[in-house]
Amino acid sequence: MKTILMVVGKTTDKPFAAAIQEYVTRISHYLSFNIETIPELKGTKSLSESEQKECEAKLIRKALQPGDYIVLLDEHGKERRSIEFAQWLQKKMSAGPRRLVFVVGGPYGFAPSIHQLAAEEISLSQMTLSHQMIRLLFTEQMYRALTILNGEPYHHE
Repeated sequence: MKTILMVVGKTTDKPFAAAIQEYVTRISHYLSFNIETIPELKGTKSLSESEQKECEAKLIRKALQPGDYIVLLDEHGKERRSIEFAQWLQKKMSAGPRRLVFVVGGPYGFAPSIHQLAAEEISLSQMTLSHQMIRLLFTEQMYRALTILNGEPYHHE
């Protein structure tokens, strides 16, 4: 199973980018994992929030493949503790979708059409966090989940 973190726009903050890459490297020791970047929209000042979300939705849909198990990282999604996320991940890995795709939307979130495509939504926090921070938090939690599943001492409960 391939696992993908799909994000809208590049990670521009260098310390965040370096930390994210460190976790991507660590995750890759356990499973096929990569980050796919959807290009950030240009000239959005003339677009409403809903128009911008719909333009991003078209790009997201174009990047998805048939059979993808789509999980949105959204503030309204289900929150899980790290051990619960690890158990959830193990079930998904056992169920065997070809690609498990986690998606971080643009600055205004997701268009309704993307919510409809998603099998699930996960929240990393009820607080509002920058999209760059979400990328770092998610990759760290993915690494943590994999160390939990492999009985390694990274996580302390």
